[in-house]
Order: sequence, then C-alpha cells, then structure tokens
Amino acid sequence: MTFELPALGYAYDALEPHIDALTMEIHHTKHHAAYTANLNGAIDDTDMADKSIEKLLRDHNDNAAVRNNGGGYWNHCFFWNVMSPDGGGPPSGAVADAINAAFGSFEEMQTALNKAGMTRFGSGWAWLMVTGDGTLAITSCPNQDNPLMDGSGTPILGVDVWEHAYYKKYGPGRADYLAAWWNVVDWDAVNDNYAATQ
Repeated sequence: MTFELPALGYAYDALEPHIDALTMEIHHTKHHAAYTANLNGAIDDTDMADKSIEKLLRDHNDNAAVRNNGGGYWNHCFFWNVMSPDGGGPPSGAVADAINAAFGSFEEMQTALNKAGMTRFGSGWAWLMVTGDGTLAITSCPNQDNPLMDGSGTPILGVDVWEHAYYKKYGPGRADYLAAWWNVVDWDAVNDNYAATQ
C-alpha cells in the first residue's frame, strides 16, 4: 500500500496561542510529509508493501528506514488526532476513571507525563499507554519509536518532544511547550483511543 499524508482536522493556526501556525505548517508539510515519502520509498517493491503501518512497526522495526520513517509517519498521524482547538481541561469519561485508578489523579498523571517528556534526552516522544494487562502507564521513547514497536503497550495519548515541535515559539523551553500543550489535548479522541483497547 501507499501511505498518504493525512489532512489535519483543523487549520494550522487553530491551536494558537499554544502551538503556533508556522510550527504546525512546517511540522505537517515538511517533517510529516518527509516521513511519509521516505516510508513509501523504503517499502516500495518489497514484501512489506502490502502491510499496515501497525504491522510494519511490530514486525519490521529491525529495518532502520521502516523504524524511523514508519514511526515518524504513525506517531504524527496519532499526534494530530489527539489535539484540538476545543481541547484542554481535565479528562472525563472512562479515561478519567482509568487515569485516577492508575495515578491517583489527573494532576499526578500530568506531572508524570511532563517528566517523561522533560527527561527524554534529545529527540523523542512521551506516551500514555494501555499495557498488556489493561492498566495505564507512562513511558518515553527516543527518536520516532513508540510502544507498538516492542509490544509494551498501545498509546492513547502522546506528545512530540522533538525540537521541531516547539522551537519556533518556545526556543529551548520544552517545559513551557509541554505546559501549553495540555490546553489543546482532545480528551474525546483520547477516550476513543482508550475504548479501542478495551
């Protein structure tokens, strides 16, 4: 199959002032587009060409081009979908109950995810995921890796902490970016992601 760069569900400036329009446009049309094109190039005319992105990430992550570009493709598709101009605030519904059960409170989970993002050296991602036993956990991964690759869990929320995700607006202020990012988290989407794991 040929993977395509997905359209965003909102305008590049829709997440202002928390994430600026220029960053969103570059991130989507340059970075995500490059991962998409490079993934297609890596699997074209191979026995991987007819596999889903999830299958590629699980079964072919020993291939560096697939791991890096497939991860970049999937991670960004996921990232755009857990943000919304109508996002922010505390979670509700089943995911709120699961967060309270696993972490004690939303604020405790938020602190733990921020810490995972801040302590990820260099580039990478911080994830809230459902583990194999159905509980929630937080992890971080380097580069464009994600928990699907090692089977440690299924992400339901994730934040990109590569510098290209925030440097235009926040400079080296990753903590400021993470604090602002919570204002655009789409909890309806996170609830959908959680429901899909049940």
